[in-house]
Amino acid sequence: MESDKQKAPFGMWPSPVTAAAAGQKLRLEEVQFSSTGDSIIWLEGRSGTGVLVRQNNNDARCDVTSPEVSVRGGIGYGGGEFTTHNGSIIFTEKSGRLFRTNLGYGNPSPITPVFGSFADPQVSPDGQLVMCVFSDGKTDLISLVDAIGSEWPLQLVKGADFYMSPRWHPGGKIVAWIEWDHPNMPWDSSRLMLGRLDASSPRLIDSHSVAGDNNQPVCQPEFSSDGRYLSYIVSNGEWEDLVLLELQTGETRILIKGDGFHLSQPNWVQGLRYYGWAPSNDEIFYIRNEGGFASLWRVNIESGDTNEISTAPFTWLSQISVSPAEKAVVMIASSAGIPARIVRWDETGLQTIAYSDTERLPVDFYPTISPLQWKASDGSPVFGNYYGPTNPGYSANGLPPAILYIHGGPTSEQPATFSAERLYFTSRGYAWLDVNYRGSSGYGRTYLQALQHRWGETDVEDAASGAQALIDNGLADPKKLIIRGGSAGGYTVLNSLIHHPGLFKAGICLYGVSNLFTLVQDTHKFEAHYTDSMVGSLPAAAEKFHDWSPVFHADQIQDPLAIFQGSVDKVVPPSQSEEIVDALRSRGIPLIYKVYEGEGHGFRKQETLADYYFEVERFLQQFVLFAV
Repeated sequence: MESDKQKAPFGMWPSPVTAAAAGQKLRLEEVQFSSTGDSIIWLEGRSGTGVLVRQNNNDARCDVTSPEVSVRGGIGYGGGEFTTHNGSIIFTEKSGRLFRTNLGYGNPSPITPVFGSFADPQVSPDGQLVMCVFSDGKTDLISLVDAIGSEWPLQLVKGADFYMSPRWHPGGKIVAWIEWDHPNMPWDSSRLMLGRLDASSPRLIDSHSVAGDNNQPVCQPEFSSDGRYLSYIVSNGEWEDLVLLELQTGETRILIKGDGFHLSQPNWVQGLRYYGWAPSNDEIFYIRNEGGFASLWRVNIESGDTNEISTAPFTWLSQISVSPAEKAVVMIASSAGIPARIVRWDETGLQTIAYSDTERLPVDFYPTISPLQWKASDGSPVFGNYYGPTNPGYSANGLPPAILYIHGGPTSEQPATFSAERLYFTSRGYAWLDVNYRGSSGYGRTYLQALQHRWGETDVEDAASGAQALIDNGLADPKKLIIRGGSAGGYTVLNSLIHHPGLFKAGICLYGVSNLFTLVQDTHKFEAHYTDSMVGSLPAAAEKFHDWSPVFHADQIQDPLAIFQGSVDKVVPPSQSEEIVDALRSRGIPLIYKVYEGEGHGFRKQETLADYYFEVERFLQQFVLFAV
């Protein structure tokens, strides 16, 4: 009861969620059934080190790899770390090489040389070859690798700028893949290709486009295990369809017509999966995304009948994998009040396989999600999720300080999932708003494209109107608003402080973009032309690049700012933070700047995360809670 709570100022509530505890979160990054269906294998991120873990039937879990061999996707933002085949695992190591290890005894051994990086390995039906994506940072292609590493890798497909999702037909002589070219991103325009292999040697005879291109993205090709169909997800304009291509006749059929929901997300990483075939080939299990809330469904191949599968209390699902032996799926599941878990579903219900957190915190410390919608200046809707301050032992008078969280991307979203950082601050008496500004995914293609050529404008406007929505709805103290973002979200933080001085009491920027000109010059290949659609093409758009690069307008920042950066960030290099820091220090703006050694684009080490939470809390106490 409220009367039983102690009174303490918002933001100063004692919390059992310490900085050290928040930084110890285990990352669950991928999960799959083994190729025989008798094991579940998943990838755990432990303080920056990737470890493969296995559970065989109902046996206890055990590590498959040791921390000395870190499992990590090496192309772009990662992903596509491993696959299994008949008792073996092929995985990508942090050096970029492919390794092979047995599910039983033995140590991992490399099967590719130290050159470039591989991703999304797929073993041929006969187990002799591994088809995978390769990149040396300049040239991307699809490679064929000898499964035991006795031969040099071969180039199978080359010519496009990027590749994703290579797949084998069960007959072994047909392959499928996704490709696209600059200046597009994979969610802008991509092609699904189908190719035939030579019967006597591993080379491509011919290939042709099946779907996509012409501003129509396509993703996740999958062959049915009987070889009859090739399935894929393709944009239908506003939403997406799940399509079946009958390989013998060439006829296509829409199995799931997207209407008000998405079937995929922007493919920022390799190896993403949104659906999977049942081993009997009569059903497909798939995930729907409706405004950041995910649900699990099944569809009958012949009738097209669909049924939702209850996955309560989870509100976000990812990386679905269907058993090759029975109608069962595993996936990563979470909600605002449940840290990520590996869960298994079959006809008997849900079973938790692995936890990312001890979950010893009482449930009444977890904030509940409240969808919030407000109007942009042109009357169009903007979406977000609000979380109030939550602590069973404390209450306060008045309105709480609030943190507006601006997600990265910018073509991404902040769904209804767990956040250790959110919990850290809501348990101390802060409110929290996830801002899914125009340009975010999950709300239709028109909403996603609303940021094109307006990055730095629309996102900033929506952050400001989100702050005003909190004020208008009596959800936050108007004098204690904080804006926080990383990467593209950090860019929005900097521009918000420039164009709306005084609206936010302070800003928190993690590896944020400050100079669009040098970003284009220094960032990795994947995003080298991302600004073409988000801002414009140089040199024609030079004026807009200048107008929306925070570093050239740093003299307009007057609110306190905390900036955090990884020393080996290849996406947003440290120079981006250093430029804005130098400009602010020369003017005496209240500022803290921390560089974390060995961290890249996103912090993973426990000691880094613990220090980050500690520094941010002290910063907010000084410049928000105790400020005049």
